[in-house]
Amino acid sequence: MEVSVLNIKGQDTGRKVTLNEAIFGIEPNDHVLYLNVKQYLGNQRQGTAKAKERSEHAGSTRKLIRQKGGGGARRGDINSPVLVGGGRVFGPRPRDYYTKLNKKTKALARKSALSYKAQEDAIVVVEDFSFEAPKTKAFIEMAKNLKVDGKKILLVMPENNKNVFLSARNLQRAEVIEASTLNTYKVLNADVLVMTESSLKTIDEILTK
Repeated sequence: MEVSVLNIKGQDTGRKVTLNEAIFGIEPNDHVLYLNVKQYLGNQRQGTAKAKERSEHAGSTRKLIRQKGGGGARRGDINSPVLVGGGRVFGPRPRDYYTKLNKKTKALARKSALSYKAQEDAIVVVEDFSFEAPKTKAFIEMAKNLKVDGKKILLVMPENNKNVFLSARNLQRAEVIEASTLNTYKVLNADVLVMTESSLKTIDEILTK
């Protein structure tokens, strides 16, 4: 699949790049995508949710009413789960949501996500660029020139570029990421991928090992 290379003014440079069929042209595997996205989101969780159980509440341990004959549920002290303000039964406890996924599985998931974007014609390739200074206005102008403004943009750079990163930081629907840290969730979450020529080479090297 060939894609025209544009500059940041939205003009065709006359060059074309061929997207690697082994990465952008495979049959997407939906189950692997699910596993990878689930793993990514789970690993972002702090796992610090905690609810107090009856033994952790402050309150008298005096038995409020007799065990039988009241017509209601059995309850002991004021911290009983059947009372308002009592302890919680089987409440959340701090836990680790981290899960492991094989490298080949994660690689297949990234390929599947990129293949979906290629099928949707949601990949824009631009020549390598940089901004002289961090300016949000410059990033917005580039998005308009590339006709991707108003969409959720994921800009993939070959390496960390501070000026470009800072230019997009205040934009809610734009994100800049290095090609080496590209992940399945970020690709699927974006409406359009804007990729530089060098970042394509980096992705090829990583996913064709």
